Amino acid sequence: MSEEILINVTPRETRVAVLENGVLQEIYVERASRLGLVSNIYKGRVARVLPGMQAAFIDIGLERAAFLHASDILVPEQAESEVPGEEKPLERGEHKPINELVHEGQSIMVQVVKDPLGTKGARLTTEISIPARFLVLMPDLKHIGVSQKIESEIERQRLKDLLSKYAPQFPQAGYIVRTVGDGALEEAFHADMAFLHKVWASIQERARTEPPGTLIHEDLRLAMRTMRDMVGGEVEKVRIDSRETYQKVVKFATKFIPELAPRIEHYPGERPIFDLYGVEDEIQKSLERKVQLKSGGYLIIDQTEAMTTIDVNTGAFVGSRNLEETIFKTNLEAAQSIVRQLRLRNLGGIIIIDFIDMQDPEHRRQVLRALEKKLEKDHAKSQISEVSNLGLVEMTRKRTRESLAHILCETCPTCQGRGSIKTAETICYEIFREILREARQYEAQRFLVLASQEVADRMLDEESASVAELETFIGKSVTFQVETQYAQEQFDVVLL
Repeated sequence: MSEEILINVTPRETRVAVLENGVLQEIYVERASRLGLVSNIYKGRVARVLPGMQAAFIDIGLERAAFLHASDILVPEQAESEVPGEEKPLERGEHKPINELVHEGQSIMVQVVKDPLGTKGARLTTEISIPARFLVLMPDLKHIGVSQKIESEIERQRLKDLLSKYAPQFPQAGYIVRTVGDGALEEAFHADMAFLHKVWASIQERARTEPPGTLIHEDLRLAMRTMRDMVGGEVEKVRIDSRETYQKVVKFATKFIPELAPRIEHYPGERPIFDLYGVEDEIQKSLERKVQLKSGGYLIIDQTEAMTTIDVNTGAFVGSRNLEETIFKTNLEAAQSIVRQLRLRNLGGIIIIDFIDMQDPEHRRQVLRALEKKLEKDHAKSQISEVSNLGLVEMTRKRTRESLAHILCETCPTCQGRGSIKTAETICYEIFREILREARQYEAQRFLVLASQEVADRMLDEESASVAELETFIGKSVTFQVETQYAQEQFDVVLL
């Protein structure tokens, strides 16, 4: 599998596209007006403690207070018989009342684990982690871990032994080896350790001197973060359409990822780089509800605040053998397409997939396995349940940043996010009721109705007889005026 990364830079926006075998799989967008906060470290102040929720609101200098749950607070474990001078192990605070863990007005160092989403503030933790190329430093946890995606037991043991060797040089800290650390040289890990501890020393110094509500460590911007987090041995090429960003990325790569530097290219072409690879069209498609499958089937994807639902349909696909075989093939293709859509749209939280009902248990098992296999390439953590009695697959996918639709779109001002609007006929009857209501309450010579073109046309055509009846009933004339700026549901009844 060949992988390419395209980086499109404009003064106010940076976009990163990840292509596998020439097909867009993931898109990341960062805007200067709304930079992501995940991994940023703040010196916060406890604004409010909520015992009923086992949580606290923390002021970190943002518009909305951030949320810190007891389970995300690390505290020293209370041992019954403490040995003098022995370091207390750390545990999560979920088993203790929140008001024993924090109090209002307290200063606290926190890290953002989830960006503000919708009406919710950012989600925080006190379990600080600082990533480098091959390692993640956990300053408060004396633990050495290895990414689960590194499957070789021999390699896992080599990495643990290697880190244990250097750990005494950097005490009071734990480490996690990232997936890209598979097969990396000893010197690279030692360099990462030294770099991470310099960063941590700087963070501690700022935490001591800065006032609460201050950002004390900001994560890298999108282009650099992509180099650090996403670029592995399978990436053949990184193409950047900004010379300035290209130079910065090459400098960064030469220092931290020297083997990658030769694969970074500047794209000087006149045609936009995303147009060249068909990325703009794919982004547009990823904002639509309907996703067409090659076989003729299709998916319907609905994203709500509570969950995302995905419905699989056979559509125009009729198959060649029998109905069960047709359903099985559609579901198999859908499983592959669904994972791509999850990555492309950056959908997270609870996801319900309604595959077409399959009678054969072996078919159900194969479809579920195809879904799991595809998800192995996904950077976000996910969990899948078995096919339920209702034929649904429930899954969760870790959500840290807003979905693509939330970044690029806003709620429709006409339907207010309902996805439908009242018909012109319904609005006409609402206007009739409003006129009757006002005729009973107020004295008026006549009524003027301001409405959209569609509603006014219907009043003067299909509903003209009803308007005449209404005028006779109230003894007043009713006239209509088109307001071109009005949406179909908007109208005003003016007394004259």
